[in-house]
Amino acid sequence: MKILVKSLMIAVMSLGSFSVYAQTSAQMTKAESSNAQQDAQKELTDLFFAAARTGNDEVIREFLKHGFPVNIKNHAGFTPLMMATYYGHQNVVSTLLEQGADRCARDNKGNTALMGAIFKLEWSIAKQLRKVDCDANAKHTGQKTTAEFAKIIGQDEKFNQMLIEQAQKQ
Repeated sequence: MKILVKSLMIAVMSLGSFSVYAQTSAQMTKAESSNAQQDAQKELTDLFFAAARTGNDEVIREFLKHGFPVNIKNHAGFTPLMMATYYGHQNVVSTLLEQGADRCARDNKGNTALMGAIFKLEWSIAKQLRKVDCDANAKHTGQKTTAEFAKIIGQDEKFNQMLIEQAQKQ
């Protein structure tokens, strides 16, 4: 009888150890799976940003058609709209805006796509982005407005001229 009890105890302990091992293996598999999924997501994000940076409107449209998030941010807080703006790709800017890109999004330094357009002297893109005023919230959050940014980089006259032209068209 003692042998039977000892055998049962050993069996129960073995099952407990096996159960812990099985759970650990399953968790490692989940962790590995999660890492693979994160790697794939990062690779897709990098490709999406590369398309925005190089002006590949066809790739941008394909990503968006399959539900890729239009306002995804990279490690610096840039959105694809900011990237396309900075590199002067008006066709991609138009596509992203049509698909709901947030023209008021700010990067990690508090800059918007419009500020990038002004910095790069992309005035046709700046006019397109300025159709929505993103500065009201900036005043409440302590961030610089577009007018303040334009003044800092010496483009306040051109920015004010653009505002006057837009006001006259309305």
